[in-house]
Amino acid sequence: MWVRQRGLVRYPEPAVEELDPRFAQYNLGSAVIELLATGGRWCEGPVWFGDGRYLLWSDIPNNRMLRWDEETGAVSNFRSPSNYANGNTRDRQGRLVTCEHGARRVTRTEYDGSITVLMDAFEGKRLNAPNDVVVKSDGSIWFTDPGYGLLKNYEGAVAPFELPRNVYRIDAQSHAATVVAADFDRPNGLCFSPDEMLLYIVDTGASHTPHGPRHIRVFDVVDDGARLANGRLFADMTPGMADGIRTDADGNVWAAAGWGGPGYDGVHCYAPDGVLIGKIHLPEPCSNLCFGGARKNRLFMTGGQSLYSIYVETTGAQWP
Repeated sequence: MWVRQRGLVRYPEPAVEELDPRFAQYNLGSAVIELLATGGRWCEGPVWFGDGRYLLWSDIPNNRMLRWDEETGAVSNFRSPSNYANGNTRDRQGRLVTCEHGARRVTRTEYDGSITVLMDAFEGKRLNAPNDVVVKSDGSIWFTDPGYGLLKNYEGAVAPFELPRNVYRIDAQSHAATVVAADFDRPNGLCFSPDEMLLYIVDTGASHTPHGPRHIRVFDVVDDGARLANGRLFADMTPGMADGIRTDADGNVWAAAGWGGPGYDGVHCYAPDGVLIGKIHLPEPCSNLCFGGARKNRLFMTGGQSLYSIYVETTGAQWP
């Protein structure tokens, strides 16, 4: 069984599983899963800063954000307290954009370290607990608001919901917010296709209701990138669930997968047609992921308590 203290791992990496011949081109025979850090409580939201050669991620219950430096491997506190930060990304100017459970808002960290609130309410009511976020090439910000931070004090503070569990878009020019999807149980991870003509959104309703949804849906992005249409099922994640997702340059969807037990937990890679073509097995549920490294061919993965990475023969499609 895959364990953290692996010692020397013989090539090819036994925890990488090819389920379809299409996955073979992405599987490097001489790359293994590396444990970069551990000791968190629920790690989330990895985001790569290539200009500084470091990665940031959230440790939600510990109310902190951590930093891993590529050159030294050192791990340090980046922000503590973090308002129970969850998902993170960067905008097209390279600034950090963060979903905060505790403050129930989406923020941007400016170049000087100051924090700008991008959105904390809609139509006069407080957001629930924003979860994950992506920035489109036009500068618009898209995020999910399932409210997990209101359900338990462990990842925020128990409080009543004031709004439905929506997916929102913040316009880059007017800064006006609109609801782009309102028919999710618990909208979670989201990402655009490489050409930004599609938006994938995870529903983790099964985490709260046993028979709730546990799938990824895909939508057409229409009206000059301002609206979603034609929502349909992309992948059913039964018996577990997806969480954070990213696409690569070929349009494959890499999904953090968890709560399915050994043999399931890790990363599931889906071809653009929705076929599961490969898995990267981890010893704990995978919560989120991003591509990074000098050539954007290093896949960083947050597990429940840890940060992992593996090199793959593809590059991430999303900024940064």
